[in-house]
Order: sequence, then C-alpha cells, then structure tokens
Amino acid sequence: MSDGTLSGQFLDAAIDLLRRVRDEEASSVEAAGNLLADTVASGGRLFAFGAGHSSLAAQDVVYRAGGLALMNLLAVPGVVGVDVMPATLGSALERVDGLASAALECSPLRAGDALVIISLSGRNALPVEMAMAARALGVKVIGVTSVAYASQTRSRHSSGTYLKDHCDVVLDSKIAIGDAELALDTVPAPFAPASTVVTSAILQAVMATAAGALADRGIEPPLLRSGNVDGGHEWNGRVFEEYADRIFYRR
Repeated sequence: MSDGTLSGQFLDAAIDLLRRVRDEEASSVEAAGNLLADTVASGGRLFAFGAGHSSLAAQDVVYRAGGLALMNLLAVPGVVGVDVMPATLGSALERVDGLASAALECSPLRAGDALVIISLSGRNALPVEMAMAARALGVKVIGVTSVAYASQTRSRHSSGTYLKDHCDVVLDSKIAIGDAELALDTVPAPFAPASTVVTSAILQAVMATAAGALADRGIEPPLLRSGNVDGGHEWNGRVFEEYADRIFYRR
C-alpha cells in the first residue's frame, strides 16, 4: 500500500499496471515468446524498433546481459531516442509517410525474421507503416502498444489504422491516454509516466518466455552474460562467433 507520498503513489500505480499485464496479457506474452523462439529455431533474425521514448524499451533488449544475443536494434536516424536536435524533430519524423519503408529497404530485415515494434499510441505513420511494410516482406510483427489509444484518438496514418491492426501478436501495455499516472490540484498537468517501466517489463517477460521455449525444444538459447562477471567475455565471444550471421550490432 502507498505511504501517501507521490513516490509511493507512482510505484503503486506502476505495480498495478504490471499486475494487470501479468493477469490479462499472459497468453499474448506466451504467443510472442513462442514466435521469437520459432524464429530463432528456423534460422531467422530478431529486431526491435521504437521511436522517441519507446526506443528505450527496444534498446533494453539489445546487447543485454541475460538477453537474447540475436535481438538487433532497427534504427531509423532521427527517431531513436531524444538525441536529435531539436528533440521535437523526432516527433515530427514519426508522422512522415514513407520513412518506414525507406528504412526497411536499407535494413537487413528479410522474410523469416521477427520484428518487435514499440509505440505507445500506435497512431503515428511511422510504426503503422513499418508494421505493414515488414509483414509485406514476410516478417512476423509483434506490436507493443496501448490499445486504448485506438478507441480515443485519431490515427495519423493515411489508412486510418493503428499499429495493433498490423501485428501477428499484440501486447497491450494498459497505459492510459497521455501516459501520466499522477495528478494534483496544485499542478496544472498530469505527471509521472509509467510506459517505459511497463513496456520494458513486458519485453523482458517475452524474452524469458522465448528462452524457455527454446530450451524446451532442446535448443540452447543464445543468451549473453554480463561482461562484469568472470568468464562473461569468453562466453559472449562464443555466442557472437556461433551466430555471427544473425547479429548486426557488431562489426
């Protein structure tokens, strides 16, 4: 229970969201994990994409100790993170038609691969177009989004559709419109977003499911170990060598 402080209220809100995801999205998490396991087992590659702050959850599963070594970041210049100047340019690029298709044409993505697309609202042209174009290539798409946006906002893609409409598996983060968990009479705007916490937790649950599914099939999951534990670099070197043709964040 919250101790009444704002920090306690936020943590309680995040915990409540995580419980909802655990209870309501279990079958979707299982499906997403098995989809990734199927892709690895059949020789495919794994990619993750998110724009703006959604990129944080995508980056969290790439080159990650305890994570799948085959997960690669699909980068679109100017939209991954908030390092572009001005930061508002990244938001503007999410609404540009054609950018996703151009990015995919220049990427290593091919039929038989799997792509995780993270977009809280799922309404902008970039994630919608990316999902559509990826599936047209024969790529399986997992979407992580707040489904509530589709019923309370207007799509910014010419089709009028949302990310959730173009996925093989949809994971609903349950985040409310506006992504702010707290409000005070003395503060003019809602505050304390929880989407990064929840989305990252969802994806780690999916990765854990994928690792277990591979092990159940007698396939050693291509996991990375921390470079800060003895033997970690040697372990990772072996994984990098074995899967060199499916890892794109190394030269």
